[in-house]
Parts: sequence; C-alpha cells; structure tokens
Amino acid sequence: MSHLKNHLLAGAALLALPAVASAQPAEGFFDGFRLAPQQTVSGLYIGAGAGANFTNNTQLRSDSSLAAGLAANGIGGRGRAVFETGWTGVASLGWGFGNGLRVEVEGNFRQNDFDKVNRVNGANLNGRAGGFQRTYGAMANALYDFRIPGVPWFVPYVGGGVGYAWRDWDPLRVNGPDGAAISNTSRGGFAYQAIGGAAFPIASVPGLAITAEYRYFAMEPTDMRTSVINASGATVAAGRIRSVNENHSVLVGLRYAFNQPVPPPPPAPVAVAQPAPARTYLVFFDWDRADLTDRARQIIADAAQNARVVSSTRIEVSGHADRTGTAVYNQRLSVRRAEAVANELVRHGIGRNEITVQGFGFERPLVPTAMGVREPQNRRVEIVLR
Repeated sequence: MSHLKNHLLAGAALLALPAVASAQPAEGFFDGFRLAPQQTVSGLYIGAGAGANFTNNTQLRSDSSLAAGLAANGIGGRGRAVFETGWTGVASLGWGFGNGLRVEVEGNFRQNDFDKVNRVNGANLNGRAGGFQRTYGAMANALYDFRIPGVPWFVPYVGGGVGYAWRDWDPLRVNGPDGAAISNTSRGGFAYQAIGGAAFPIASVPGLAITAEYRYFAMEPTDMRTSVINASGATVAAGRIRSVNENHSVLVGLRYAFNQPVPPPPPAPVAVAQPAPARTYLVFFDWDRADLTDRARQIIADAAQNARVVSSTRIEVSGHADRTGTAVYNQRLSVRRAEAVANELVRHGIGRNEITVQGFGFERPLVPTAMGVREPQNRRVEIVLR
C-alpha cells in the first residue's frame, strides 16, 4: 500500500504542473514579471549533469522457495541491504514553451556498491556484501521555471517524471557460515522521480546555464532472482528476493537552449539638459576708488550685451575690497563700487529690477593676503549673469 500511495502522489504532482503553469501571469500581463531573454527557455534544449547518489537501505525478503535453502545454509531469509555512496549521471532533450513550462525526455544511470547486509527481526542474514547495484532509467519529465523579477541570474524550478527503469545486481553476494546467496540478475519496472533545482544563466552566452538540482528517484519493488550455493560451491536452492529501490541524488550540470534571442543592448542614457553655466565678468578698481575706468566701462558694456543674448533673468553685482583699512570702511567702499557698476548696466539698457547689489568688503579676497597688503585683484566687482 505504501508504494501505491507513492505512485499516486507522484502522478498527482505531475498532473498539477500544467495547472500551476497556467496560473502564472502571461507575458506582458504585468510588466514587473517580464524577464531577460536568458531566463525563459523557448524551443529545443539539451542538458546533462552528474553527481552523488545515495541509495536508501532496503529490506530483502525471500520467497518461500528460496527461504528454506537460505536457512539450511546459515544465511537466513530476511535482512537489510546497506549501500555505499555512489554516483549518477543524466542527459535530457527537451522543449521550452517560453512561459516557464518545459517538457523533456531523459536517460539516467546510477551505481552504488553494496556495503553489508544487516539482520532484521532476529534473522541470521548478516555480514559483508559484495557487488554493485546499477539502475538505468528512461523518463518523461515536466518542469516549471519560477521567474524572479529583477534576478536574471537565478531561476529555480521544480518538476517530476515517470518512466521505466532497469535494476541490475552485479552481483549481490552475501556469505553465511555454510554457504552464500548470490543474485546476478536484472529486472525492470515502473519508475518515478521528483526534481527541484535552480539554473544560473550565463549572460554572455545566450541559452547556456549552469544547473544544480536534487532528485528523488524510485522504482516499484522488484523480484531479483537469487541462488544459494553451499560450502562446496553447488547450487542447492533458487528463488527471488524482493526489495525496493529508492535514491536521493545531488547533481550539477549544464543546459543549452538553442535559438535563444540575444539580449537587447542596454538603452542609451538619456541626455539631460544642463542649465547654462553662469557667466562672470570682473571689473577692477584703483586703490581706495569707486569710479569706473575706461576698461571697466568696456567690460560692463560686454556684460550688458551678453545678458540679452543668453536671456539672463538675474544679474548679481558683488563688490569687494583689498585688505587695507578697516572692515567698516571697506564694506561701504565695496557697496559703492557695486552701485557704480549697477548704474552703468542700467545706462546700457538693463532694468534696475533685474540687478541685485551686495558688498562683501575684504571678506572674500580673490587672492588671499595678509592684512594691510594692497592687492589689485581684490579691488573688484563681480558681475554674474544667471
């Protein structure tokens, strides 16, 4: 009953996958769910992976025709096979529908060494075991990729599959005090698996992705033909041993989707218009003077003309002084110099309401000096067109 329950659960999970896929937003339904091209597998793809395989310990149950021969040779009729860690490989060919849903056919292989057989329920089947268990499978899988907005490098997925598998014991040999049980046979049966993993697309190669995944793979119970030989090597009994085959696999691999669109280049940056830089004119004065020289009047005329060309909306006129004399005197002197420049601008057609006048004395020298030093470049008015 437990195995039938597992089969039903596996089938239900597979039937639910298309419904889950159809419940996802369609492309373009909500812009936030749009993906980079390398996130959505569309069309034909191939994949392969390899990794470690862990086979569950399994009970061995002999049929009635074998049990008597096992007991007669000190081996017993029941036990639990213990397996060493082995390896697995898979290869797949699939088709992606562009909306996250994928279907594929797969071939797989698993191999684990027998380690030992333990006693179960007091039976005397106990000792070192030799040989290999190999499993070959052909599966049909359905998978769904969960697309995460803004994370094109990580695509988790889940899925499952059903198919047929062949199980080889090559051979299972268990030694008892008076003989040995040997099973060197192959049997096939229904198989199913559950898959969970993630793809890591390589943006520089559209369609190529690294994959990492976990798989649970199992077969229906199989009857493995087994012989009993005595201490002299003669076959004294034959029959079948029934057991299950359950595996847990961890794999890494590569997947390549053909004919994937090349990601579009990033949009060109939009040029943002920058405000025109302020234009500054400097008018210099003689020491302790606020009257305009001929050169000063020429500079002011140029400033007035350009104010019209650049459509200036505000003109700042700031007076300054060098570091001779007192702070109070130089403050008044810098204002007088600024007013003289402002009046000349008005004479050239600039409205007085467009001009702001201020004086800074010797607080903002153009050339830093010690107190008492006459510096011609500090005796100035700055005209700034905004």
